[in-house]
Amino acid sequence: MNNDLSWMLDSALEIPGALHAVLISADGLLMARTKDFGKDDADRVAAGMSGVQSLSRSLAFFCNGSQHQWRQTLVEFDGGWVFLISAGQGAYLGVSASPDVDMADITFRMQQLVGQLGKALMAPPRENLGVRP
Repeated sequence: MNNDLSWMLDSALEIPGALHAVLISADGLLMARTKDFGKDDADRVAAGMSGVQSLSRSLAFFCNGSQHQWRQTLVEFDGGWVFLISAGQGAYLGVSASPDVDMADITFRMQQLVGQLGKALMAPPRENLGVRP
């Protein structure tokens, strides 16, 4: 299996206004990033987003009870948006976008991407198909 998933993440940038995308593990480790986003910055974002999703999950009770499952966190800044969603068991997808991004388009694209990533992350490694003794 090709562990470089950056080509998949780059498809999120097809939405006008989308800037960068990262795939992170629940413990804050960078799993993949879009090609135009530097590794050092992506590592910083991965650590921060891990904290953001943890804080978001702890606020479920604030939404009329504690049995709600976290789905998405959206943070607005003067210069744009950060979207964070679950990307399967122990993985999260984060996308940054400019202020004028179509929020419905970016969240829909992220959901599509999560479906594709789920298949790639769950695919078992191939066995060596060479000559067998």
